[in-house]
Amino acid sequence: MKRNLALLLVAVLAMFAFAGCSSPASEEGAAAPAETVFVNIGTGGTAGTYFPLGGAFAEIWNNKIEGINATAQSTGASVANINLLKDGKVEVVIVQNDVAWYASRGEVMFDGESFEEIRGLATMYAEPLQIVTTDESIKTVADLKGKKIAVGAIGSGVEANARQIIAAAGMDFENDIDAKFLSFSEASSGLKDKQVDAAFLTAGIPTAAIQDLSAQHTVNVVAIDGAVAEQLLKDYKFFTEFVIPADTYKGQTEDVKTLTVKSMLAVSSELDTDLAYELTKQIYENHDRVVAAHNVGKYIVAETANDGMSVELHEGAAKYFKEAGVIE
Repeated sequence: MKRNLALLLVAVLAMFAFAGCSSPASEEGAAAPAETVFVNIGTGGTAGTYFPLGGAFAEIWNNKIEGINATAQSTGASVANINLLKDGKVEVVIVQNDVAWYASRGEVMFDGESFEEIRGLATMYAEPLQIVTTDESIKTVADLKGKKIAVGAIGSGVEANARQIIAAAGMDFENDIDAKFLSFSEASSGLKDKQVDAAFLTAGIPTAAIQDLSAQHTVNVVAIDGAVAEQLLKDYKFFTEFVIPADTYKGQTEDVKTLTVKSMLAVSSELDTDLAYELTKQIYENHDRVVAAHNVGKYIVAETANDGMSVELHEGAAKYFKEAGVIE
């Protein structure tokens, strides 16, 4: 009997101890603090357009979405960003629409390794193909033969475009040019120091790296037109014609014909629907901050956010655009 009474006493004391450990917030039914959601944004080189835009998006999301911790990180741009997204190392990436298409289908630089889970949040602005040189002898794409050419960081969309343009001009990428795999800022430094003869860039205009270069050197933007442009338009559905207006860069006194792709925001299909909705919504409801980040921000508007969308739209983004009357 005494043993049973002792066991009962222990049980009662345990119940009181458990009750005493309960927090006041729990007793009053207060909600526990929301868990922080980390959103890493893959951008590009620090001298390009993706990086300042990514920084603006991160600032907007941190200020406008409760529980978000967003950070923009410099990367090797489009192709590298797709791989980071695929590996779950980032949640949002800025990429070219053509690169996103290749990734979804396992083509070109993603040959045999499709990323079917890639989804779009929005397309943003035109990214013209730019070939820049300080060498007065380089006036056409054909003149690049035998020269030291900066072709973008390894795995970037710039490298992919450089390969396509060189091939369209009837040259062999491996043998007809001396390819240097450099970022935007490295290419600009290389042109200043005469370490490279020309550089490929695929970016919104004006591009900071070229502006910086033209402040100290005479810069020539090489046209991508004629037979080269015709071949590219035939081979690749994402290229469209574009004109870089005169005076975009110091010393550029005439319009320059070229081609363009389009930048876009991409995520995984696994991204939470409500989060995708908020990420998309806050960009357009804080447009002034996007414009302040870079001149191309003025083109990032909801009305054109599905133009050139090359992959399936994420359902969270679709929800926002339906509410905004952009899509049905």
